[in-house]
Amino acid sequence: MTTANTTPRTEPAPGEATLRRPELRPLWQTVHDRLSSGRPVARVRLGPLDEPQREALADLLGLDRLPDPRPSVALDRLEEAVRELSGRTVREAVTALVGPLGDRAGERRRQDDERSGLWAWLAGHDTVRAQPVLADWAASCRAAGLVGGSAERTRTLLTDALAVLAELPGRAEPLPVFAARVLNGHAHALDDGTPLSTLVLRALATLYDVAPPQSAAERRALWTRAGVADDALSATVVVGGLRPVGDGLLARVARLCAEAGQAASLTLAHVRNPGELALPAALAPHVVHVVENPSILALALRRFGPGCPPLVCTSGWPNSAAIQLLRLLADRGAALRYHGDFDGEGIRIAAYVLDKTRAHPWRMTAADYRAAVVRNARGPHPGRVTEAPWDPGLADALAEHGAAVVEELVADALLGDLAAEARPECSSGRLRPGKA
Repeated sequence: MTTANTTPRTEPAPGEATLRRPELRPLWQTVHDRLSSGRPVARVRLGPLDEPQREALADLLGLDRLPDPRPSVALDRLEEAVRELSGRTVREAVTALVGPLGDRAGERRRQDDERSGLWAWLAGHDTVRAQPVLADWAASCRAAGLVGGSAERTRTLLTDALAVLAELPGRAEPLPVFAARVLNGHAHALDDGTPLSTLVLRALATLYDVAPPQSAAERRALWTRAGVADDALSATVVVGGLRPVGDGLLARVARLCAEAGQAASLTLAHVRNPGELALPAALAPHVVHVVENPSILALALRRFGPGCPPLVCTSGWPNSAAIQLLRLLADRGAALRYHGDFDGEGIRIAAYVLDKTRAHPWRMTAADYRAAVVRNARGPHPGRVTEAPWDPGLADALAEHGAAVVEELVADALLGDLAAEARPECSSGRLRPGKA
């Protein structure tokens, strides 16, 4: 015996067939597109419509004549017709007939907010704030726009670039080794021509105030200057008066030269493998002064000889040997005090040293500059000046006077500070290795 199917059939709403007429498809597509704009809609312009489409529109709206081939339809009139036929709103009807409505205006606002957030994040990043010259690089990144139109992809690339910049100067590693260490094993992320390599090299060119590299040789030279693909012998740092305690090679070389009143040239190899090393008790509170120019170290050694207090010279932009030595000394308890030239590049070098080594400025305030420029008002132009993170007034003072004051011109003041720490004999009272 056959049992009749008693499942109730779902009948379409009255007028649904009218809404689904193929001739009305252009109407619903146009209305869907306009409503998806995310902006208020009062009328929609259609067309060109053929005669069957015009007839279908006339039937829907209850018109007594055919509309124009390019009619303008009031949305409230369409709303009345759709509600009368189906009991639904126009939005509900076009969602059912075409698909979910979008919100292009809202999406644009979201994308604008995402872009604004990205560039604000970059401008406020610790690495950019610590080295204000990189604000120019950040501005160039913003001007270049999003990578592939994606804020997320752009942020990922910039995050990697900032991670690389934070690790520079390198440890004289080959570029793939450096990349693998810094970028989670991605040894080829900084290969020549990759977007990340190009981005980092642009930042380095901005930092060193040189033209962006155009050739493979120029790119290699820029990496080498940043301590990548360097070698452990050519990267050196000059020191004077440094008397570490210990039997390691670095301690013995530095101590022997200090006791002879001579400078010691330490290689990156010395710094990488210092062996036993501590600071002598006579150094309390373990202050090590750092200068930009070798002439200051030479003047100090000439004046103080074997009594010269600890002094490290970066010789301009510090290489990997200088940065690694300063970090090593800071780890052993040294308080680092840095002084450099009062000019655009000198400010950038100082910001770099302070960011990379935990050093503090030494006679590098706006007041120090103003006192010095009074005596040296005819100095050369300071060049491109960027903000000094430790004293916002310093850049303004340089711009106001328009004169550089190189370190040699304030040597008397620097040597006066060092004289307070100079000793005729610095070999006593040392700590045992590892007790600093």
